[in-house]
Amino acid sequence: MAVRSLGRGFGRLLGSLPGVSAPWRAISGRTRGAPAGAQPGSYLALSAQAAQEPAAFWGPLARDTLVWDTPYHTVWDCDFSSGKIGWFLGGQLNVSVNCLDQHVKKSPENIALIWERDEPGTEVKITYRELLETTCRLANTLKRHGVCRGDRVAIYMPVSPLAVAAMLACARIGAVHTVVFAGFSADSLAGRINDAKCKVVITFNQGLRGGRVVELKRIVDEAVKHCPTIKHVLVAHRTENRVHMGDLDIPLEQEMAKEDPVCAPESLGSEDTLFLLYTSGSTGMPKGLVHTQAGYLLYAALTHKLVFDYRPGDVFGCVADIGWITGHSYVVYGPLCNGATSVLFESTPVYPNAGRYWETVQRLKINQFYGAPTAVRLLLKYGDAWVKKYDRSSLRTLGSVGEPINQEAWEWLHQVVGDGRCTLVDTWWQTETGGICIAPRPSEEGAEILPGMAMRPFFGIVPVLMDEKGNVMEGSDVSGALCISQAWPGMARTIYGDHQRFMDAYFKAYPGYYFTGDGAYRTREGYYQITGRMDDVINISGHRLGTAEIEDAMENHPAVPETAVIGYPHDIKGEAAFAFIVLKDDTENSDEVVKELRSAVAAKIAKYAVPDQILVVKRLPKTRSGKVMRRLLRKIVTGKTQDLGDTTTLEDPSVITEILSAYQKHRDKRPAS
Repeated sequence: MAVRSLGRGFGRLLGSLPGVSAPWRAISGRTRGAPAGAQPGSYLALSAQAAQEPAAFWGPLARDTLVWDTPYHTVWDCDFSSGKIGWFLGGQLNVSVNCLDQHVKKSPENIALIWERDEPGTEVKITYRELLETTCRLANTLKRHGVCRGDRVAIYMPVSPLAVAAMLACARIGAVHTVVFAGFSADSLAGRINDAKCKVVITFNQGLRGGRVVELKRIVDEAVKHCPTIKHVLVAHRTENRVHMGDLDIPLEQEMAKEDPVCAPESLGSEDTLFLLYTSGSTGMPKGLVHTQAGYLLYAALTHKLVFDYRPGDVFGCVADIGWITGHSYVVYGPLCNGATSVLFESTPVYPNAGRYWETVQRLKINQFYGAPTAVRLLLKYGDAWVKKYDRSSLRTLGSVGEPINQEAWEWLHQVVGDGRCTLVDTWWQTETGGICIAPRPSEEGAEILPGMAMRPFFGIVPVLMDEKGNVMEGSDVSGALCISQAWPGMARTIYGDHQRFMDAYFKAYPGYYFTGDGAYRTREGYYQITGRMDDVINISGHRLGTAEIEDAMENHPAVPETAVIGYPHDIKGEAAFAFIVLKDDTENSDEVVKELRSAVAAKIAKYAVPDQILVVKRLPKTRSGKVMRRLLRKIVTGKTQDLGDTTTLEDPSVITEILSAYQKHRDKRPAS
């Protein structure tokens, strides 16, 4: 059922961005090329202007939203055919000034961060003044230990105020940070350090997650044995436990205490590198995506503001780790640029119990909650009581990120968590895009929101669907490869040290367009629904089918919170579907559920879409960020378990043995049946 929830008025929303009200009025008054009947300043009119007049749209926003040292002279200079992407050229600024100093001047005691530590009920509040002073001390410490403008710094830390300060300290002195998720192995960390040629690593002695101690320093010690460029390891302390300190190691808090709480910010060009963030590549070699200063910051701030209906004084709760792009854009840079109070969530959704998120919402009075569908599906298994136990009346917007959300999870999040009254935004974007690209908000006033659908492109995002021959697919009710036809400020500029790989990965398949790697469906109303990765498409007897479509059909079953579907070779059909399913704990008759699932897929999609095999497992193989590693499931089914590849990102490697055992029993039974 469509949910009708008001889209906020854009003049009011954008007007409360720092200094942006006047230029926004100017923009909304001259939206040439807007659709017939579109009101000036409306979503349709502004979308049309952002697409047709990028300079007139983004120029005033950048000028008055960001704090500049030197004004830019050219709004944009982009050419997808050569991979040239440049925004706000000639401009100079400092990102940390935009995220800290400007707010300290106005309201130094406003809360910047609320650190929801792993230990339940022990939140720590950090003001903008305190965060600026900590950032400056850390920046001065980096400078004292030889870090200069342009040097790369690896940050291997869990979600914490000091990790945020480390990112901002790098930004302040013009160093380039690369945050490595603090669950990666020593090999993965070393690979990223060596690719970026980092000079320094910043870490903690240990981490805490879900009540367990993580030996961060020990992992760093193992990694840096193979990293010749590392000169120093700065070690902060999350626990009281002593760790080995070698020749490279420096106690961070002691060094910071010696430094001045003031550090003059470097003035950086708009297109200077702000950070590198490594993401998985199809070749297995991680890609160091490069994000730059002004365009990224503007896009993160604007999407944070408009997609989530952020208002001054709100408590913004994005529960992502800072090791991922979601944490960069919607825990750190977007919220802090907007002067928001941002929650840092160090724990897990089920520690000490399945009420953790909702108890945190009640205690911190969170207004926007942004998390992953995989966590929603996990919590759904525990039932409604854990949610309803806590007061969630502060919530106004709920958000979903990381993968398409199935309808059952969407309905549960909307009806149970949000009591049917919160706006729910299913957001689509990528590490490469820097910020949200397609989401139900912003929109026209009163515009509908449909379950499990990202729906509307953000300003400046011009999506197109391509057929198999590389032709643009016109009209509605069509599916194809999702591309974007025009550059936007937040997008990645290159892959560090390998621009040709950047071109091959994103601009080669469909020349002149950015290829997202995802498939999408454009509805009769013109909305966009993400159907899954193009490499997660199965060709069954000539029918192309996204695995996400089969998963969605099965996850609507009340006993099935999670599924993962993969394709495998079939003698007759070419490919067939294999479904791994997780059942709720109180499910009594799994065979009956499997029958019902086959019927559901046949009814919702077609008989050809029904998986040939369905295997019940206790859990799915997931990364620490919650993504299902379907590659491993494919290896198991195709008998290639001797070559599983890199499994260091798995949250619990023992899940492979568990699934292998279940699959072996399943396979042994099949001939008899």
